Amino acid sequence: MDEPWRTSAVGLVLARPPRLLGTEPFFMEFIAGIEERLAAQGRSVLLHVVAHHTAEIDAYRRWARQRLVDAVVLVNPSVDDARPAVLRELRLPVVVAGEPAEGTPAVRRDDVGSMRAALAHLVGLGHRRIARISGPGALVHTRTRTAAMLTAAADAAVEAVVVEGDYSEEAGARLTAQLMTGSEPPTAIVYDNDLMAVAGLHAVKESGRRVPGDVSLIAWDDSSLCRLASPALTTMSLDVHTFGELVGESVLRLVDGGAAPVRWCATETVVVRGTTAPPPAPHRSA
Repeated sequence: MDEPWRTSAVGLVLARPPRLLGTEPFFMEFIAGIEERLAAQGRSVLLHVVAHHTAEIDAYRRWARQRLVDAVVLVNPSVDDARPAVLRELRLPVVVAGEPAEGTPAVRRDDVGSMRAALAHLVGLGHRRIARISGPGALVHTRTRTAAMLTAAADAAVEAVVVEGDYSEEAGARLTAQLMTGSEPPTAIVYDNDLMAVAGLHAVKESGRRVPGDVSLIAWDDSSLCRLASPALTTMSLDVHTFGELVGESVLRLVDGGAAPVRWCATETVVVRGTTAPPPAPHRSA
């Protein structure tokens, strides 16, 4: 382990249920972007799907022991994340897709600016009670978005509530139904991914409410799921393929011995489709 090694592979471990990976478009497009950039240099992605971070760390140790990869892409940074320290111990170069540990090369998303844009769109339509169904609360970007939403809501003097989901269809449907049966249901809901949003759209319809006549919906990360929904979902749009390409480019710089400073994706934009409109008249702001 004292001498550097060279392979043609870059490792990516996804700690998430395989059934979810198969239904969520984001990571497939993200990996395609990385793969396209690496292929230009004769490299490829070694993908491994595991159930949790302990198994992910075991995979890193095995890869380092067997010298299977030259670098690693780390996704979904979490609070008190042990993975960066393990990768340093293993001397595996790493690029973080998201908010990095101090000094770690990364490609970041502007979650604060994007959340503010989502809230501004809904507040501009007149919504005063806005909910969000988030991803897992241990993820750094979930907490960043939550803080940004609560701050933006306070600045606009509107009510905001956040409930925690897990990116699954089941969570989107169940939590949306709970919000709709509350004493004061929101007039708008923001979802942290497309799968929860599509399931939430169906749950709103099943509750007897209209979208967007009674409830407006916004999905994070545009995809074919959002475009093919009925009505088509308003989204926070990021070019996920380009995000992957930026990560791939940073990885190549690292494995070639160069520096890979922190880079930023463009702030996501609101793509207005059929699921956002002003709230029902009694709920509209003056």
